[in-house]
Amino acid sequence: MKKELFQTIEIPNGVEVELIENLVKVSGTHGINERKFDFSKLSAEKKNNQIIIGNKKATKKEKRIMNTIAAHIRNMIKGVQKKFEYKLKVCFSHFPITAELKNNEVIIKNFLGEKVPRRIKFPQGIEVEVEKEIITVRSINKELAGMVAANLENVTRISKRDRRVFQDGIFITNKCGEEM
Repeated sequence: MKKELFQTIEIPNGVEVELIENLVKVSGTHGINERKFDFSKLSAEKKNNQIIIGNKKATKKEKRIMNTIAAHIRNMIKGVQKKFEYKLKVCFSHFPITAELKNNEVIIKNFLGEKVPRRIKFPQGIEVEVEKEIITVRSINKELAGMVAANLENVTRISKRDRRVFQDGIFITNKCGEEM
């Protein structure tokens, strides 16, 4: 069944949004966030302080696409207003793990007594701070910040050992302000 479906996104003060064909550019106090979307089956336009996305004859598929794009644009607007922040904690019970920051990578030393350190490179636009046992990841792009936090957690995943005994690793404790 086809319906006329439209969704409006409010643009707050201090944030500018540009729609250039498939590119959405959001700029604010913390920087510029850009992303390309597929608006082939949808119409997108900016009126006053609103972005209107929708279709006159939308099916369930167009509704899903519309809601996804709207959620991404809202996250882009939130990111340029206040950066997304992930906090991770370095936990160990057997061997003392140390994490340090060099250039564009985090180096994890002495994980399970390994001699070769593990390294994670992160893309530009990501701020990483290492303070003893707390690692903080900040970015205006929610997906990049989440990806770097997940990579830090995955690089210390333990396999082929009993998880009840070997509880070492790096674990996410806060996701965008929410306790885990």
